[in-house]
Amino acid sequence: MGKGLSLWFACSSILILTAASIAISYSFWLALLLGFLCVMNIGWGFILKARIRRKQESLSSD
Repeated sequence: MGKGLSLWFACSSILILTAASIAISYSFWLALLLGFLCVMNIGWGFILKARIRRKQESLSSD
């Protein structure tokens, strides 16, 4: 995964977690939703990284 894409996932996760921490004082359910969204964002980053690595490995083995 490139540096730009890694930076995107890191910054977006930080922003979502910041919004979740602010939302705690307003609504428990909103904070829970944002926390779940952050976990999904991080998971999507790992999935994308694995797919890119697998594609690069298959191209280099040919």
